This record gives sequence, C-alpha cells and structure tokens, in this order.
Amino acid sequence: MRLATLCLLVFAALTPLSHAQQVPVFAATPEESAIRFYVKASVALTGKFDKWDTTLRFSSPDVTSGVLDIKIDAATVNTGSGMKDSKLKSSDFFDVKQNPTITFRSTKVTQTGPVSFDVLGDFSIRGVSKPETLKLTISGKGTGAGTIKGIMAFDRKDYGMTKGIPFVKIADRVEVEVDLKVKQIGGPSLVYKQ
Repeated sequence: MRLATLCLLVFAALTPLSHAQQVPVFAATPEESAIRFYVKASVALTGKFDKWDTTLRFSSPDVTSGVLDIKIDAATVNTGSGMKDSKLKSSDFFDVKQNPTITFRSTKVTQTGPVSFDVLGDFSIRGVSKPETLKLTISGKGTGAGTIKGIMAFDRKDYGMTKGIPFVKIADRVEVEVDLKVKQIGGPSLVYKQ
C-alpha cells in the first residue's frame, strides 16, 4: 500500500513537468542572425544592431501560439559611419540615454501561407509603443531548424523622430529586417495550418 501511494505521489509530482515539456522550444543563434534597417535617403542609410536578444516561445505545438520577443540595445546601432551612428543615438532619433532598448513583442500570429505569417505586435522605440506587423517567412518547415526572415515598416515620425541628418535627405518610412537562424532544442514538432 505504501509503495502504491509513493508511486502515485511521484507520478503526481512529475506530471506537471511532462506537460511543460510538451511545447516546442527554439533557440536563435545570434552569430548567424541579424537585425538590420533601411531608410531611403539621398545618401545610403542602412545599418544593423550589434547587440540584441530574441526569444520564441510557444504555449502549444500550434505554430500560431508562438510569441516572438525581440529586445535591441539601441546604442549598438552600426551604420559604418560614426557621424550617422552618433546622430541616430541622439535625442533626435533613438534617444539611447533615455530609452536604451527597442522592443517588439508579438500579440497575434496569423499563418497566411504554407511558410508565411503576419505577426502583429507591440513595437516600442523612444518610449513610444504602437502596434506594428512583422511579415515573416520561414525555411526549414518541419525540420526543427531553419531561418525566420521578416520585414516590418513604420513611419519614424509616428515615434517622435521628426528631425533629419545634416546634408542628408531621409524618408519617413523605415524598414526593419529580421533574419534569425533558429533550432529546436526541445518539445514536439510544430503543427502548421497549411
């Protein structure tokens, strides 16, 4: 009787752990990934961020249950030009002293095709948060490893970036490109709708 009770207690104690392991777990490889941006300008204005972190969590094997969370260290902006980097870090643009982190946290994932998704989320820059959509495509579907590529466009003036860069005419539209190499490190395979 004591053995049966002990077995029941062990089973009850381990059951939540086994349920916790029933969701897919993915990790990104920062060395093989990048977050870049592009602004149409009279002089090329492209760049990347050298320091950022991303997580991709799922509440079930359903691919649309995913939550993408991106945190970017705004001070690590790198355009290849010290003058442009300084201007982008200033209070006219990223305002890194007051707002050191740029974030995107998804709120809804919609599968739009076999390997394409619209990811609605809260985008925050300069202390201003607004809903934006990241359009993603994936490669490696069903293999447990692959690439997530996406583009999100926003109007910089909506986030208080109303000034320009001396001697450079820049557009209001900013395109952000996400290129993430990911690998499944645990849990079951993802289930796709298409």
